[in-house]
Amino acid sequence: MHTRTISPVFVGRAAHRSALREALRQADASVPQTVLVGGEAGVGKTRLVEEFLAEAAGAGALTAVGACVEVGADGLPFAPVSAVLRVLHRELGEELAEAAAGFGGELSRLLPELGPPSAPERAARDQEVRGRLFELTARLLERLAERRTLVLVIEDLHWSDRSTRELLGYVFRVVQSCRLLVVTTYRSDDIHRRHPLRPFLAELDRLRTVRRIELPRLTRDEVRAQLTGILGQPPHQDQLEQVYARSDGNAFFVEELASVTENGRAGALSDSVRDLLLLRVEALPETAQRVVRVAAEGGSRVEFGLLRAVAGLTEEELIEALRAAVEASVLRAGDDDTYRFRHALTREAVDDDLLPGERSRLSRRYAEALEADPALVPSDQHVTRLASYWYHAHEPSKALPAVLAAAAQARCRHAYAEQLQLLERAAELWDSVSGDERRLLPVGSDVDSYPVCDCPDETLGFLDLLAEMTLAARLAGEQERGKSVAKRALRLLDDMGHPLRAAWFWAQLSRLVRQLGQGDGWRELGRAQELLDGFEPSPVHALVLTEAAGWCSVFASGPGSLATAERAVELARTVGEADVLLNALISLGSLLIDVGEGERGLAEMRYVAERVVPEERVGVFTRSHVNLQSLLEGMGRSEESLRVADEAQTLAHRYGLADTRSWIAGNRADALFSLGRWAESDEACAEALRSAQSPVAKGLVAQRRARMAVARGEWEEAERQCALHQSLQHYDGAAAQTAHPAAEHLLAIASAQGRILDAREIFAEVVRVNQPPGTGSYTWPLLHEAARAESRAVGVPAAEPGQPAAIAMIRAYAETLPRHYPVWIGYALLVEAELRRAEGRATAEDWAGVVAAFDGLCRPYEEARVRLRWAEALLAEGERQRAAAELTEAHRLSEELGAAPVTEEAERLAARGRLTLGGEQPEAATGPEALGLTPRELDVLALLAAGRSNRQIAEELFISPKTASVHVSNILAKLEVANRGEAAALAHRLRLVGVGQRVAG
Repeated sequence: MHTRTISPVFVGRAAHRSALREALRQADASVPQTVLVGGEAGVGKTRLVEEFLAEAAGAGALTAVGACVEVGADGLPFAPVSAVLRVLHRELGEELAEAAAGFGGELSRLLPELGPPSAPERAARDQEVRGRLFELTARLLERLAERRTLVLVIEDLHWSDRSTRELLGYVFRVVQSCRLLVVTTYRSDDIHRRHPLRPFLAELDRLRTVRRIELPRLTRDEVRAQLTGILGQPPHQDQLEQVYARSDGNAFFVEELASVTENGRAGALSDSVRDLLLLRVEALPETAQRVVRVAAEGGSRVEFGLLRAVAGLTEEELIEALRAAVEASVLRAGDDDTYRFRHALTREAVDDDLLPGERSRLSRRYAEALEADPALVPSDQHVTRLASYWYHAHEPSKALPAVLAAAAQARCRHAYAEQLQLLERAAELWDSVSGDERRLLPVGSDVDSYPVCDCPDETLGFLDLLAEMTLAARLAGEQERGKSVAKRALRLLDDMGHPLRAAWFWAQLSRLVRQLGQGDGWRELGRAQELLDGFEPSPVHALVLTEAAGWCSVFASGPGSLATAERAVELARTVGEADVLLNALISLGSLLIDVGEGERGLAEMRYVAERVVPEERVGVFTRSHVNLQSLLEGMGRSEESLRVADEAQTLAHRYGLADTRSWIAGNRADALFSLGRWAESDEACAEALRSAQSPVAKGLVAQRRARMAVARGEWEEAERQCALHQSLQHYDGAAAQTAHPAAEHLLAIASAQGRILDAREIFAEVVRVNQPPGTGSYTWPLLHEAARAESRAVGVPAAEPGQPAAIAMIRAYAETLPRHYPVWIGYALLVEAELRRAEGRATAEDWAGVVAAFDGLCRPYEEARVRLRWAEALLAEGERQRAAAELTEAHRLSEELGAAPVTEEAERLAARGRLTLGGEQPEAATGPEALGLTPRELDVLALLAAGRSNRQIAEELFISPKTASVHVSNILAKLEVANRGEAAALAHRLRLVGVGQRVAG
């Protein structure tokens, strides 16, 4: 019987090895690379990586391996990154310490060997320190990869915790110009549709320096080669067929099946995969089997000292048992005195084979061993692993304090997703622990602005836990979970007589509801304010009033809201809440801009932004830079907005704030659209979608893409994006900054499709809602589209009767809008000129004023549209030369932008007015069928065939009614017909109006 089961010959994988070698070559050339190696369990990912690492090391690269551990699901963050850094520290020693000089205390959260960690940050700044941890990790790797090529391997990414994924994603995006190659492995068969790794992989696929390798199963010929290597000779044909059929080409199963032979042939095995996986274990000596079972419950990697403490064996007995397990390829020895299963499937099978009581007993022994000697595991893992062991030991009184301690550590390391998981486990355990024991727990919320209470009531202790969960959920981007926790807390607080705590939770719920796009949050804020009535000022008062001021800046701007923001600033100063004060100043600045005090408002907001950067106040940064760039854009200062966006993007990447990155990129897309840099605006939208986490952020991307599609005349795409936006906004009464652009795009689509009555109804609904108009930047473009729709209504029988009332409604609404800044003034003039055009009384002077208003505002799309209208008015007044010049400029601008509707309208106007456009004359109709008709007579014939009167023909072609009558008479004579009806019939029959018809649209 052959006991060697690992083939000495590496079979196949030529294309995959070539891809890894190419990635190494690129890394050697200082182009950082990432390779994602996927495949089902047992397909050979580890073997491929091991072979490659040997090649890389032979080529002079420094290699390090770290693995995600299954305990990560219980909240152990950054485990593989810490493991890699330990290897590098062991190999490089002082060189690594020198590379980390100046920030070793912060990196010690990942590598304790660098010394004691820096002083813990206060709760309000958790996110910023986490972002700095990411930045410093990337900086350390860049420094280490300057002198030599680093090849880092992260195994089993399917077990990774969220914090590890976010840190790796940050490194992959920002590390540049160094010799770094990161290879990760993951089980593709474990990545179900809702697995958290799936969106992470999708995001990485968009990065230029990331490539993905998917390992298929072995072919029959490759299985033959593998068996030959294992058996030392080619297999019999029936043995090959039996092994190939049972293994289905899985390399690990091929090895397992080859290990059991009878007379040179594969022996009979159970159909159960578990039994197959346990065969090798059951062949071990009894003591070795016992050690393997102990190791299985310890996790995917267990230290030698911990195994000895739990197994209860002498050192010699344990070594002999481990030697047998390693030689049988059940376990593998690590360089750091740890042991892990050669394949995770085997560990799972062994663990599943344990009896329930046996499993909990082993977990208890692990926990007791760690309590007796914490040095048995790395210091940064002790708390989390102890919590996991006690939990699985089903000892609530021991597990609960351990889980709370692990949650505190996760928060200290800014691993909020893992902190939330641990806090949820603590909530699960809470009722299983007696009240006396709970009073001894270190439960006491450190959440910013949360009211501290010395009352020993047990329920209040649980509320502290729920407060931590609410904040952790928000920071982790789990808004739906945070909402659920806040509601649970409020149910507990009913009739308890703790209004400050209830107000705090209502304020949190308001924010979560808004972030989820499930409401405007005012009802929740109103309830919070009611609860605070009659109490002395406190941090909770400041928080709630600041939230109210922020709400007003979005939903109800105006003088009354300005007073709310001023009170919030004053109260925050009184109670000494710095972050709350800065947030209140942001709302104050926004509201000042809305009421026309632009320079004062910008000064307030710039003051906040200048404080945020050096003090790294991430919680404030999420509003300061985002709001500042948006308001600058709304005021028509798009270039300034882009400069703020550039700084904000750098900071958001540094802090690892995905949703904030989406808002910044989206605002950047707005500024680029205004400046006519539409290709760059498209790219910014794509970046915003990649980063978006919340439904609101995703909906805003759809809204911006709808705007671009409307401008380009891509009507199907515009409708699709509008529908997507509506599906992501789950409530009525959205803020003007969201609702008005949405209405604008729907109205533009309806108008372009000739559905004038639908367009009117869309605008009428905006008026009926009685929505505060908000800042002019969101509402003036809506009014412009409504006015354009009325211009299109001229000559539409179904729309003409209601036109005077529709125009009056638009004018009345326009009177309510602010006109504080040049771009708003320009839009006000544009709307009125378009309405006068719909009424048939717009003059060239009207449009000249609009053109002058937009001059110098660097808005080429608006410029193209108003110059087109000016050219039309000049042509109607007989100024053909000036009309041709303005029309040519409008056509040039629209073509450069890709604004197809404007381009086509300019070309139609040129054809109707017989104007030179871009240095070329419009084509004239020729051919024998013309019967002597001139190009102008063909134009008249087309309109005559469409049923137009002489007056309407004159208006369309910018000629006098008398001239139109002369043309009609000439046409009747040349066609030898008696009346207009016969002329129209003959024109259609002889197809004489094919050219002329193009001017009738």
